[in-house]
Amino acid sequence: MIRREKISAPRSTFFCSSQIVENKFQSFENFLKWFESKKEKHFSVEQISFDKLDQWHFTPNKHSLVHNSGKFFRIEGVRVRTNFLGLRVWEQPIINQPEIGILGILTKVIDGVRYFLMQAKMEPGNINILQLSPTVQATKSNFSRVHKGKSPAYLEYFVDPSKSKTIIDQLQTEQGGRFLRKRNRNMVIEVSEDVEILDDFCWLTLGEIKQLLKIDNFVNMDARSVISTIPFVDDSVMDILLHKDLSELKELTINDKIYSGFDLELIISACSPITNVSSKDQIISWYTSMKVKYELNTEQISLSEITNWTISENNISNNNRFFSVIGVKVIAGTREVSTWTQPLIKDDNIGLLGFLLKKIDGIYHFLVQAKVEPGNIDIIELSPTVSCSNYKYISENPEFQPPFIEYFMRENSDNVLFDMLQSEEGGRFYQMQNRNKIIIIDEHENFDIPDNFCWMTVNQMMDFMRYSMFNIEARSLISCIDLNK
Repeated sequence: MIRREKISAPRSTFFCSSQIVENKFQSFENFLKWFESKKEKHFSVEQISFDKLDQWHFTPNKHSLVHNSGKFFRIEGVRVRTNFLGLRVWEQPIINQPEIGILGILTKVIDGVRYFLMQAKMEPGNINILQLSPTVQATKSNFSRVHKGKSPAYLEYFVDPSKSKTIIDQLQTEQGGRFLRKRNRNMVIEVSEDVEILDDFCWLTLGEIKQLLKIDNFVNMDARSVISTIPFVDDSVMDILLHKDLSELKELTINDKIYSGFDLELIISACSPITNVSSKDQIISWYTSMKVKYELNTEQISLSEITNWTISENNISNNNRFFSVIGVKVIAGTREVSTWTQPLIKDDNIGLLGFLLKKIDGIYHFLVQAKVEPGNIDIIELSPTVSCSNYKYISENPEFQPPFIEYFMRENSDNVLFDMLQSEEGGRFYQMQNRNKIIIIDEHENFDIPDNFCWMTVNQMMDFMRYSMFNIEARSLISCIDLNK
């Protein structure tokens, strides 16, 4: 049997919403038509040279690329030293954006079903121009109106506690390999009053959002980050399982739907805090030991000092082995400011993010990695089993291959739970995407794991999620886990 931790009442409709793939406002098919129609608006993104960037400039000796206001973000150099995977030293550009933004989804229970207010949002680096975004996706510079433009729609619900009820409120990090100690406030807030639905917004169930995650590059990174913080199970499920022996359970009925096989086993993994592999205290001890074992020194340096990188009139690059920095001019009539220029990080190479999933003692576990990246706030973050950029290059060069990558190179559809392309946040990255995969391995397949890896149940992952321990790459994959196949 399971031990129950009471979840606040507003969460009790999350699971139900995750199982509904049609809603009262429009059919799923009509939503897709509505979303496609938004692309008819005038958007354009043009790559430009650095000297054509308006309101952006290089500081003396090309130390940094900055905005004239001193706000938004800056591109600067870092020299990194770490003993992670052996003594390593390298230099690279990085985004320094110390302010904390808001990624927020407004939610409301309508006729007993929880809906999420989502946005069809243009970002300059988006693949397909438009992607599904949270209700609010704004840096502090944006909602402080440094750009002199309009305030983001619905922002008042997230900054004025009297207007809504907070369900989830977590500080979560962004890409440690590209950002220097960057975090955003991930929020889910509930309203009871009627809300005016503006032109580029619509209500969706959680189940519909999960279905959209199965379309390449449709749901943006910020929405995936917020969705990942939503628990897989809630009071409605916990109440049903409270007095059941999970080891003997073969079938479960919830709201007239029968769950069995893998779906039921994943629900059990999300419900049970008890496992014979590692307890919560053991995982905390392992996590602490990793922070003690590994060192990270990130020293800010001038862009002009970065070894093996060149600054030209059009980009800052390393011969296409890694990413580059470019400038763009943007026209977007639906944004707070209709035209602007800015730098973006560009990477034409596709990365790989992958979790291995295995049943251990009857309960599904994910293989989690403790990983050091130059922009990490506290040395390590919890990462997918495999997390690498330019995986085609890595697959062809064995000396650079991380542990377990061979599982993700196999083309065996029988054991692939999830395999989609997901792009990174279009406000800072230009058409940058990763292949996201979850692979199920046989429970009888045994292998040793390096000491910076740990098996965790879904319940344990969601528990540690609250404490900002999982990186954005892991959260992106976690958001895609779905019981509606």
